[in-house]
Amino acid sequence: MKRVASLVMIAFVGLMSVRGLAQSPAAAAPTVDQILEKFIAAIGGRAAIEKHSSRVSKGTIEIPDAGLTGSIEISEKAPDKTLAVIDLAGMGLVREGADAAGAWQEDPQTGVRDKTGSELADALRGATFNAELKMASLYKTLAVTGREPIATRPAYVVVATPAEGTATNLYFDVESGLLVRQRATRDTPQGPVDVDVFLEDYRDVDGVKQPFTIRQVTSMFTMVVRLSEIKHDVALADAIFKRPGLGD
Repeated sequence: MKRVASLVMIAFVGLMSVRGLAQSPAAAAPTVDQILEKFIAAIGGRAAIEKHSSRVSKGTIEIPDAGLTGSIEISEKAPDKTLAVIDLAGMGLVREGADAAGAWQEDPQTGVRDKTGSELADALRGATFNAELKMASLYKTLAVTGREPIATRPAYVVVATPAEGTATNLYFDVESGLLVRQRATRDTPQGPVDVDVFLEDYRDVDGVKQPFTIRQVTSMFTMVVRLSEIKHDVALADAIFKRPGLGD
């Protein structure tokens, strides 16, 4: 869930306000642990989440402003492997992968490049399988800063700051406990880019709720991913996650 949102965000930043209610004091909000435990319970609970060790998600991708459509497939494997394959009509295949050896991106225009610095740190953190159960180890600090509205519904805001890489604002629906938005500034080869990701249409898949619609909004474009299927515990060879040209 949170992993799907993270891979999509990284994949296209390299290629290409919410207003209303006043923010309430942090003292009025529950603790970070309470918010995270409610989220874990909302998506199915620890036991259901821990049952799965891999995931494959397939669907469509659209960039309305540019008139582009295509397909997306995301493969994930515990504990730290991811591969996203995006095929946009007229642009060709874009692939992004990460494992314990590092993180990389491949596209028709620039070929293969290795991620470094904070971009690498963000990618490796995003590759953590079932990251919602490991937040305390993935981030140096987690702090509740109050409440903000997402559309018409209030959400608690948790600022997650890693030891290396960029901080992310996480928005959890006050009533349901679900993660409904992520907001961050991502480092890319073209410079810093502000990215908002909205997680919608949660559905139960093998006892775990997953968002089937992911909207990514930046100052340059809006991208919408609509998943058609999510399968758990698919057999995935470690080799598919490796950087092209290494260890065939």
